[in-house]
Amino acid sequence: MRSYKPYNLIHFNCRYIVVATITKINNVDNLNIVEFDFFGLTLRMMSLDLNDDVQIGKKARLVVKPSNISIGKNLSGELSLSNKIVATIESLENGQLLSSVVLRKNDTTFESIITVDSSKRMNLQIGDEVTILIKASNLSIWEILND
Repeated sequence: MRSYKPYNLIHFNCRYIVVATITKINNVDNLNIVEFDFFGLTLRMMSLDLNDDVQIGKKARLVVKPSNISIGKNLSGELSLSNKIVATIESLENGQLLSSVVLRKNDTTFESIITVDSSKRMNLQIGDEVTILIKASNLSIWEILND
């Protein structure tokens, strides 16, 4: 089992892990767009280099930093962000400047760190259904699983 440990993940917590199955790999020169199945949703990751063990049909643990998870509420229209996951707010802690929003999709928990001003402006409440938004360039493979 080979690990991919992004240098910018200083604090690692299970909340930020997504287990998904690789369904497609698009490659042009050394640029890759990898698609994953996550509970019937397609997630996309942009990467410059891929190791040989990144193959269609394999499961992977994907990670994203909490500060790279945006939240949308009552969205309509199209967005350029590749990854949109409808989730429920499980907990919400407002500090002086930042808010920690814990979100759940099926058995997966995410944490988003946003400003308190955004949390208040959006009137976020526990139990609200919101949309998690993640850029393809902010999603990384932590490890490939050999089931």
